[in-house]
Amino acid sequence: MSVIKPLVGIMVVLLFSAGIAWAGSQGSIQFAGLPLFLLCACIGFLLHWVVFVPSFLFQTEHYFDLTGALSYLATLGFAYAAHPEMQARGILLSLMIALWAARLGSFLFLRVKKAGQDRRFNLIKTRFFRFLFTWTLGGAWVFITMAAALAAITTSADRGIDSFFVIGTLLWITGFTLEVVADLQKSRFRADPANKDKFITSGLWSRSRHPNYFGEILLWFGIAVIAIPVLAGWQLLTLISPVFVAMLLTRISGVNLLEASGKERWGSDPAYQHYVANTPALIPRIA
Repeated sequence: MSVIKPLVGIMVVLLFSAGIAWAGSQGSIQFAGLPLFLLCACIGFLLHWVVFVPSFLFQTEHYFDLTGALSYLATLGFAYAAHPEMQARGILLSLMIALWAARLGSFLFLRVKKAGQDRRFNLIKTRFFRFLFTWTLGGAWVFITMAAALAAITTSADRGIDSFFVIGTLLWITGFTLEVVADLQKSRFRADPANKDKFITSGLWSRSRHPNYFGEILLWFGIAVIAIPVLAGWQLLTLISPVFVAMLLTRISGVNLLEASGKERWGSDPAYQHYVANTPALIPRIA
């Protein structure tokens, strides 16, 4: 049973990803006789599977987040090289995702190296198929998260600078700024020995319990808004991207895991109870 579940999970992830790959390929330019969108969809999976092998052999999760960031960058690099007539919309989307991936990937990689481990992987990395499922899910995360942007990047359609372009860019800038500032504030808080075993309630964290996740969700919605005008027909299914990010961060990992961890560590602390009761979980309080 322990083998069957991850194998079924891998099949479900691949079938779901294949459906999105088919939909996004409908308006894609061709490269070497195949839709460029489809080829780009495969890169993240291939890189994750390649890095999985030494990661399992050496029982390490240190390169998981870094592999995700490199998958984004490799996919964008390949798309740009294969699409010399890429329009301004596609170039902007590529730059946005590359900047986000480079920043977040390096941040998470350095955090794991400093901590020495990522506790989420303590049990998983000892079981071949569960670990393989996790790395396969990593490839799907890369592809599905950027699917809407990738559909816009690999299409020959163009609408020039329009309101979607401007509004989406503003959303992305706002979200990216929130994520970066929140991560910096938390890193500085944790770096202070006086804050050991304490929870952060200052800065953006006084207005939201998870401002970094709100920023990430917002920036991906911004990217989807930019992509919308050049998507048509089945390509519109790729707009699942920001919904996928939101569901992943609020229902599957992210918020759920951290809330459970916080309750376990500080649930009996009146100060923590007051913080949870008076601070929104995700969308920052304005006043």
